[in-house]
Amino acid sequence: MNDQQTEIDAIEELETAWSQAEMAGDTGTLEAISTSDFVFVGPFGFVLDKQQWLERYRSGALLTGSLLLEDPAIRVYGEAAVTIARHLQRASYKGQPADGQFRTTHIDVRVDGRWLLAGIHLSPIGGPPPFAWPDEQRAREGTPPTGASGQ
Repeated sequence: MNDQQTEIDAIEELETAWSQAEMAGDTGTLEAISTSDFVFVGPFGFVLDKQQWLERYRSGALLTGSLLLEDPAIRVYGEAAVTIARHLQRASYKGQPADGQFRTTHIDVRVDGRWLLAGIHLSPIGGPPPFAWPDEQRAREGTPPTGASGQ
């Protein structure tokens, strides 16, 4: 196994530990596998520091029933790595459904030989914008064709 694959395997282990800890509400593990300056950017642009992120679990406000990262693509850059994946979750926040499909970016850094999460960013997955629709759909929806005035 080459060094690059060894690093990718270690990051995959980190991602597995993270998802299992999120589902279990295991703040001890989440704290241990993240940097002190960890930042979470939610799917609607809100930003949480590490303590705010953990408090959602400590308080019981956030309950994650299932969490899956599909098709993760991991790129290693020395002491840093980026994972981009499809994030699927079944969850509730303060009793309200928080299910979703997101594109996620995880920023990982190696600290003292160990990979840690430095940041997570979620973005909702939607369909293509109107300018990318096929001509037939634009005609049905009444959207001007690509390149028309205002596009």
